[in-house]
Amino acid sequence: MKRITEQESNYKDIDKMSVMEVLKGINNEDKLVPLAVEAALPQIEKLATAVAERMRAGGRLFYIGAGTSGRLGVVDASECPPTFGVPFDWVVGIIAGGDSAIRKAVEFAEDDVAQAWKDLQEYNISAKDCLIGLAASGTTPYVIGGLNTARQHGVLTGCVVCNQGGPIVAESDFPVEVVVGPEFLTGSTRMKSGTAQKLVLNMLSTTVMIQLGRVKGNRMVDMQLTNHKLVDRGTHMVMEELNIDEEKAAELLIKYGSVRKAVEASK
Repeated sequence: MKRITEQESNYKDIDKMSVMEVLKGINNEDKLVPLAVEAALPQIEKLATAVAERMRAGGRLFYIGAGTSGRLGVVDASECPPTFGVPFDWVVGIIAGGDSAIRKAVEFAEDDVAQAWKDLQEYNISAKDCLIGLAASGTTPYVIGGLNTARQHGVLTGCVVCNQGGPIVAESDFPVEVVVGPEFLTGSTRMKSGTAQKLVLNMLSTTVMIQLGRVKGNRMVDMQLTNHKLVDRGTHMVMEELNIDEEKAAELLIKYGSVRKAVEASK
C-alpha cells in the first residue's frame, strides 16, 4: 500500500530555513487540513449517525489507536463526561501499550495484532457497542486486529485514517478517510494527520452527544461543575434561562448539580 502519510515532504532543506520560513511552511500545510476534513463530511455523517443509533439503544463508544492517534482517542473520550455529563464508561479510549503509553512510547506495542481485542475484553465489549480505530497510516496492526475481531462479534466498526483504502478501512463498516497529504516534516503524522483526527473526533463526539440530547440550544446543560469557571458559566446559563438574579441561580445550580436539572426543577 502506498501511504501518502509517508511521502516525502514538499519542503526541502527545512533544517536550513529561518524560523519564520519554518513557521510559514507549517502554517501553509495546516491550512489544508480543514479542506480535507470537509471532503470527508459525508463519511463522518454516516459514522456519527450510526454511532448515535447504537448508543441510543444502550451501546458504548470505544476508540483504539497507537501513538498520537491513540492519545487523541483517550483525550476525546476523557472530555465527554465533564462536557456532556455522561458516565465515564460511555466513551472509552484505549491506547496500544496501556495508559503508560500516553506519556511514554511503548516499543512495538502497535505491532501486536491480538492485543487490542484483549484490551477491549476488560470492558466487556459486546455487539451493542461501537469501535472506532484511529490510525493515520491506516495500517496499524493493533487497530486492524481489534477491528477485525470486533466485527466478528457484531460490534459496529468505524475508523479515522489519513490514507485512502488499506486494511483498516477494509475492516470498518463506516470508514472516515481524511487525506491531508505529505507532512511538513516527512512522516511526522502528529502534525497535519493528528490535527485532522482531532477535528474529526471533535465533530464525531459532539454530534453524537447532540443526537443523544446532551445539548440544549447551544449550551452544555449537563456539564460537570468541576471548577469555579464552570460553576460561574452554569450560573449564568440558569440566570438567562429562568430570568432570575445571580444569587438565586447559583443556589439552584448547587442544589440540583447541573444546569438542566436546575432549570427543569424550576419550571
